[in-house]
Parts: sequence; C-alpha cells; structure tokens
Amino acid sequence: MIRVSRSSVLCLAIGLVLFAEFATTLGMDSSAALIAQADLAYMTRYLQESMTEAMALYEAVLPSLDTLSLPSQAYVLNRLSQLCYEAAMFTEGNTPEDKELFTTGKAFGLQSLRLNQEFAAHESKGLEEALSHVTDVAAMHWTANNWGMLCEMNPIQGLLQQGKVLALFSRCVELSPIFWGGSAASALGSLLIMSPAALGGDDEAGLALVEDSIPMDPSYLHNRIILAEYWGFTYNYFGSLTGVRDAELIEREIAIILEGEIGDWPFWNRQAKTEAERLLAQLRKMTD
Repeated sequence: MIRVSRSSVLCLAIGLVLFAEFATTLGMDSSAALIAQADLAYMTRYLQESMTEAMALYEAVLPSLDTLSLPSQAYVLNRLSQLCYEAAMFTEGNTPEDKELFTTGKAFGLQSLRLNQEFAAHESKGLEEALSHVTDVAAMHWTANNWGMLCEMNPIQGLLQQGKVLALFSRCVELSPIFWGGSAASALGSLLIMSPAALGGDDEAGLALVEDSIPMDPSYLHNRIILAEYWGFTYNYFGSLTGVRDAELIEREIAIILEGEIGDWPFWNRQAKTEAERLLAQLRKMTD
C-alpha cells in the first residue's frame, strides 16, 4: 500500500479542487477536468505516486458527485473501489491500513450498486435477490474483491460472509465472464476451492473455473497466479497454508508468468510477476 498520510492526500485533493474551480472560470467543467486528470494518472498506477494521484483526483470529484449523470457517478465510484483494492498490493501481507482501504473500497462499490434503484429496493430481501437486478459488472467485481479481502483478514467472520462474495462473483461470471481478463471466474474458482463443502465449496468446480479463465485472456497473467496459489498449494478452512498439492503445476505456471510480457495489463501483470517470485520462494521453502 502507498504510505501516504491522509492529511497529505487531503492537501492534494484540496489543491485539485482549487484547480477545478479555476478550470470552471475558464469555461471547463470541473468534474470532467478532474476525471480526465485521474484517468491519465490511472494509466501508470503501477507507480505509487500515480496511484496516489489517481485516488486523490477521483476523490476530489466526490463533493459534486450527485451533479453527474448516473453512469458518470458509477464510473468514479467503481474506479475508487478498484484503486482501494489495488493500492493495498504495494505492501506484503495485510496491515491495518490495508483493512481501511478494503473497507473503503467495499463501501464505494456498494454505493455504486445502490445507484441502481432496483438493487436498493431489493437489498433488504437479500444480496442475491438484489443482484439479480444489477448489470454493472465493474461495481460487483471490485466490491467482491474488497469484501473478499476483508473476509480473509477475519477468517471467522469471513466464513459467515463468504456467501455474499460468492454471489457477487457468480453474478459477474453470469453477466460477463471475460470481464477484466476473466478474473471474476478465477476469483470465484479460488473461493470454491478454499471453501468448506458445507459453505458452498466445490474443489472440482473451482478448479474448472480457474482453468477456464486462463484462455479467456492469455495475456492476463494473474489468472495463472490463482491456479498456482490455490490449486498448487493446500490450505485449511481458515486459509492457512498446509502443504503442496502439485509442485510441478506451480513451477510450470510460474515459468509462464515470469516469461510473459507486461502487455496490455501494466499493473496486474507486474503484480503477477511479483507474486510469482513469492510463490516460487514459498515452494522452495516447503520442498527443500
């Protein structure tokens, strides 16, 4: 995660708001200007300073969010949910600051989903019922990712809430299996592999989802990380590593990832290569 104080981000956001006000005097739409700048920083968010800048710029739009069209509101909220999830990848392990990011990212995602009046109206009947009225895959995908990490950080609570994360990813796969390189399918698969059967887990169905996600976009290397990590190794019900299931598979997938190109996924493929090195070291430690 980016180690930047909230006060620093606030100062940057204030400066950006002042810029937007200045832009308005020149006849420019302030929110549009901020979003355009945020989109530019977003493209190089694999750099910490760009990630910080993009988050601050999108956050600077929030005070005037309700003046935008619903699609534009969803766009900003979905980007913020995504960036909260991605920003935590700059650290090893989960920290209290990461938890704050995931909590905020989940909130942004749910706020985006509630822009859909049908979702909001049916939410009290249960998440699955509410999701049947939603078609915004990005909102569901990033909400599920943030929520899933919160479940991982609190395994007991996670066992109780994991069904909601499964529902979000399932709806994503139902609507658009190729979204974000097929990552919803691989994420859903990993959850099915990790979950007890009593809570909806299914090893074989999970493996099939992860394997099927890879050819959806072979250039998206992170699906191979999911295969190596969640099928190559074994875990207990609380997500703690217990052993190696398939060392050959792990080594094969890691080799493909490390030889692969960054290509059209500059943030995620860099992350995949970093994760591949970690998994290889983990394998060596457990098999030497």
